[in-house]
Amino acid sequence: MAAENKQDPANSEMKSEPSSEDSHLNLKVMAQDGSVVQFKIKRRTPLKKLMTAYCDRMGKQLNSLRFVFDGNRINEDDNPSTLEMTDDDQIEVFQDQIGGGLIEI
Repeated sequence: MAAENKQDPANSEMKSEPSSEDSHLNLKVMAQDGSVVQFKIKRRTPLKKLMTAYCDRMGKQLNSLRFVFDGNRINEDDNPSTLEMTDDDQIEVFQDQIGGGLIEI
């Protein structure tokens, strides 16, 4: 009698990969002085969480810093998915400045 190689669908293991919606990204936050802090964040998590964690770690106020990705300021309700971030992308942090207008003499 020949042995048949059939898999029982009820017993077969299905390897499910996490959906791209739930997967994590490693993001680098780089300050003006060149220091880098790395974060691991889900694609749908609002970036305010990362920004607040960075401020807590650095002893800064959120409203005193500007977070920039690809030349655009990051809003608190943005998330990595809406900004089309990929693994190991870099966010730049700048001290927020007021003024700086041209004065003619």
